[in-house]
Amino acid sequence: EQRKLGEIIEVNSGKDYKHLKSGNIPVYGTGGYMLSVNDALSFDKDAIGIGRKGTIDKPYILKSPFWTVDTLFYAIPKENYTLNFVFGIFQKIDWKSMDESTGVPSLSKATINNVRVSYPNSTEQIKIGQYFSKLDDLITLHQRECDQLKELKKSMLKKMFPRDGSNIPEVRFAGFTDAWEQRKLIEVCDYVDYRGKTPKKTKTGIFLVTAKNVKDGYIDYEASKEYISYKDYDEVMKRGIPEIGDILFTTEAPCGNVAQVDKPNIALAQRIIKYRGKDNIINNNYLKCYLLAPTFQKNIDKKSSGGTVQGIKGSVLHQQTIQYPSYIEQQKVGMIFNIIDNLITLHQRL
Repeated sequence: EQRKLGEIIEVNSGKDYKHLKSGNIPVYGTGGYMLSVNDALSFDKDAIGIGRKGTIDKPYILKSPFWTVDTLFYAIPKENYTLNFVFGIFQKIDWKSMDESTGVPSLSKATINNVRVSYPNSTEQIKIGQYFSKLDDLITLHQRECDQLKELKKSMLKKMFPRDGSNIPEVRFAGFTDAWEQRKLIEVCDYVDYRGKTPKKTKTGIFLVTAKNVKDGYIDYEASKEYISYKDYDEVMKRGIPEIGDILFTTEAPCGNVAQVDKPNIALAQRIIKYRGKDNIINNNYLKCYLLAPTFQKNIDKKSSGGTVQGIKGSVLHQQTIQYPSYIEQQKVGMIFNIIDNLITLHQRL
């Protein structure tokens, strides 16, 4: 059936909370949880929060008891309408197209109430609502596990590489006790600095990896989609074609991002330097992790220059030191971070 939203929900206004005392009842705004107070606007009825001002297109479920600020409406489904089903309707509506302001995005009760929606009988509503609720729970679970893995990676990048002034890491694999060596990047890695005339962009052809595509150890092919012709590819890549396993380092906009080449036939834009560890000296998987480690990144921050856009010259970058253990231990370090990265990717895809 079809009805207006105002016939199936009751839209209520949030209020200022500053007169309330601290307590255990959550206060929500358009961005989510803010703090907790001692009173509630809804003690026993769950609702859907939808922005009145500011962020108007990110509805979310509010579990009672709760309080909302005056920039967040809370919509309570009427009898015979299920919360999870109505929440699905709210997620489907293009709220931005209903913006009533020329400045800060705004919605009114009248606008919300006048939206026409379709709905089935209450039994089917329940089934649809349960289905999407389970999907939301799975998304939350994978996001939580993904966040935990990212924190683990962040922690291990600190502990598995020596800190300034040390030649032994805090955490290492059993059976390895030797002190780590230290040399300049240019002594243990081959490199190509892709400088010169920027080739003309095309709609199809060879994918051009720019600094925007270089992320936390991987190439994000969705961050920027640019291409160059096959003819220009031969000219741009004549100094060295990227191979699977090579390590990319951005020197500007942004500076210090790292990625590993994971497929052939890609081109590299300016402001990217490609490194490859010399045989049996530096393992590429290890090199990727070392360049991401806080100790190396801090040194890059110190050496970078510029105003609003910070950058580092290739000649300066090549002279930075890299600490490394035996090749076998490097392989193990690289392997453990590859496992973590693969798990992060898996949870993001799920």
